[in-house]
Amino acid sequence: ILRRYVGQVSAALGADQGGCKALMFMQSNGGLTDASLFQGKDAILSGPAGGVVGMVRTAEEAGFRKVIGFDMGGTSTDVCHYAGSFERSFETEVAGVRMRAPMMSIHTVAAGGGSVLSYRQGRLQVGPESAGANPGPASYRRGGPLAVTDCNVVLGKLQPDHFPHVFGPGGDAPLDVAAARAKFQTLADQIATETGDAPLSVETLAEGFLRIAVENMANAIKQISVQRGYDVTAYTLNCFGGAGGQHACQVADVLGMRSIFIHPFAGVLSAFGMGLADVRALREHQFGGDITALASARDTLDELGAAARAEVLSQGIDAAAVSLVETVHLRTKGGQQTLPVAFGTLAQMVSDFASAHTQRFGFAPDAADLVIDLLTVEAVGATGESAALAEMAHDDSPPKQVQMVSNGAFAQTPLIQRASLVAGQTLQGPAIIVDPTGTNIVETGWEAQALPGGALVLRRTKALSRQEAVGTSVNPIMLEVFNNLFMSIADQMGATLANTAYSVNIKERFDFSCALFDPTGNLIANAPHVPVHLGSMSESVRAVLADNAGRIAPGDVFMMNNPYRGGTHLPDVTVITPVFDRAGEEIIFVTASRGHHADIGGKTPGSAPPDSTHIEEEGVLIDNFHLVDKGRLREAEARALLASGRYPCRNIDDNMADLAAQVAANATGAAELLKAVDSFGLSVVQAYMRHVQDNAEENVRQVLDVL
Repeated sequence: ILRRYVGQVSAALGADQGGCKALMFMQSNGGLTDASLFQGKDAILSGPAGGVVGMVRTAEEAGFRKVIGFDMGGTSTDVCHYAGSFERSFETEVAGVRMRAPMMSIHTVAAGGGSVLSYRQGRLQVGPESAGANPGPASYRRGGPLAVTDCNVVLGKLQPDHFPHVFGPGGDAPLDVAAARAKFQTLADQIATETGDAPLSVETLAEGFLRIAVENMANAIKQISVQRGYDVTAYTLNCFGGAGGQHACQVADVLGMRSIFIHPFAGVLSAFGMGLADVRALREHQFGGDITALASARDTLDELGAAARAEVLSQGIDAAAVSLVETVHLRTKGGQQTLPVAFGTLAQMVSDFASAHTQRFGFAPDAADLVIDLLTVEAVGATGESAALAEMAHDDSPPKQVQMVSNGAFAQTPLIQRASLVAGQTLQGPAIIVDPTGTNIVETGWEAQALPGGALVLRRTKALSRQEAVGTSVNPIMLEVFNNLFMSIADQMGATLANTAYSVNIKERFDFSCALFDPTGNLIANAPHVPVHLGSMSESVRAVLADNAGRIAPGDVFMMNNPYRGGTHLPDVTVITPVFDRAGEEIIFVTASRGHHADIGGKTPGSAPPDSTHIEEEGVLIDNFHLVDKGRLREAEARALLASGRYPCRNIDDNMADLAAQVAANATGAAELLKAVDSFGLSVVQAYMRHVQDNAEENVRQVLDVL
């Protein structure tokens, strides 16, 4: 199918008869290749890969070296990370198919301008369904459903008079504000009927849906930055895609980012990026040898480099413009997670791997325990294309005043053509800046500055107030916000656990679960880890709280694996952390993590002997053990416990390393919960814990009624 398509394009352009100099296609790895060499495996993520290249090249032209890419389109949002080199994945799952081919590392979330808005299960929900281009959002005049774009239409952030008139039967009508408002009103009436509360205003409902979409997109960025050890607040958000500029400030605020870069071609940056890309050819070899086998690795890299270089030269690139990037992908013996480092001396590669491993996983492994898993060589043929733009033609039209919702109410807001801004000029928010490929919203507290060539840099000039006035009674908007917040915190706990654990079981196979509980031990939220852990974890939490009632102090942590008190099998060790308020007076939450330890003793390694008749034959039984006392790890006592019993643990060092990771994961959850308390207040957070729990129970009852 792809070969036929390439042939059609080539014939239409007259490439075979010299009608064009060269026909190149973008690959998923971020490089161009000749049409005759383009293959299906290289086309899977080629569009988003063009966006990554455009994001990097345009940001570097403006002097930004550490960038988070935020590409929001109609159906989804793609996010990526850049800090000096392209990040690639060599094994990717797309639509359930696992492929081993180099692709740009891009994370996608189902939140775009066309994401459908709905009220289900007592909560406002955004996506994952999309209205698509046809019928599109309700305001597109084709009878489509409410979508994220409709939020911006009714809030005045998209002005019909300054948006392409391409809607309706004739394809010449503006956005339909009335249709969007009517559907929001219908939905508000439905919510009021089901909840018994007064109807929400159209603007409040639209702002609520928009907030949920923004939180979803911010959570996607956390997965490619915070969860991998990067401090996202030190980065610039490069915002592009057709809908990106409408939400950039709000996404940055959720993440604590203080600068945003918006290119004048932001709405079509993926296409622009393809024009800036270099010609690239990659070669890989599954090496699987010890890190000391440098001579053999050098010979293999030379062979790979010669083949990759020849492919680039065959596409008309001058030899002087071709460079080679040699990379080794290292892992520990018995491990599965590889990390790429530049090929060099043994000491250099060990040092680079230790640094990368420490950043990702929190510790450095034994240097004598390293294996070269994969060798790659990338030949890069520079095309010489520059991201620099000439000055835009100046537009002398004065700003117009339009109505836009700001701080919860409509207000007179300047609408400015980007071309009317001269280099160096600044503009205080709230404001709307429009250009041919997008609409950019400068929110209150932000400032926009025009750069030479037409790019914009947005900076937060006023500190963001984190304290919000939210009531304790259930609100369908805040119910979804808190539901997503609690799930995100559990996800963050899981990322910390995977990053800091030592064993392959936890660090790479993800045989663990993390969850949040209320002060009485009721499960509130759990990340989608191992489901069997979660049905009984509440019982373990309640047992610890009951056994230590009145004696628990801030900084205390407990562990348990007793299957008679909420445990599963003995290798699944649960670490439980009561979370106190800032004053250290009251337990307000509980965080817990359950991880499958590689060995907990027993008659056979792995702690699951098939012929066991008594629990002691399966390993060390742990019941309400005080692991951390007021912030002090009771290491000697814990080691003594793990070494006790008829069949003690075989590698206590590994157990202790994983227990420390579980303590760290719980601490991550506790810190994030206290941040939520700082933002909303304790009564609100605890109230919404109850609301989330009640909502989940009601959904279960409805399912049971149907069954």
